Amino acid sequence: MDTERFRKLLLDERARVSATIEHLHESNSVSLEEETEEETYDNHLADSATATLNREIDYTLEESSENLLGSVNSALERIDAGTYGTCERCGRQIAEERLEAIPYATRCIDCQRLAERA
Repeated sequence: MDTERFRKLLLDERARVSATIEHLHESNSVSLEEETEEETYDNHLADSATATLNREIDYTLEESSENLLGSVNSALERIDAGTYGTCERCGRQIAEERLEAIPYATRCIDCQRLAERA
């Protein structure tokens, strides 16, 4: 297996996810009160609710991105440790096709299906 190719994929993914997290941090740097004051002059309840919903969506996206970043960093550590591409459950090799689709995968497709059923 060409781990250097996967390292490049993972590094590209890490850069993309890091940029997304940075963008979310920047877009949410203003407090919710300041944001709703800027957008509405008469402070309608619906406007505040929309701003709150948008902020919650951004927080969820940020959390998801941070989890993905952790998975990518773990995959890079597995490359360095020489365990990349080995299923954490059964110890078999993860198919390269699966790693191309999800380069931070920790389980082979069969073990992943079992985990999703549980």
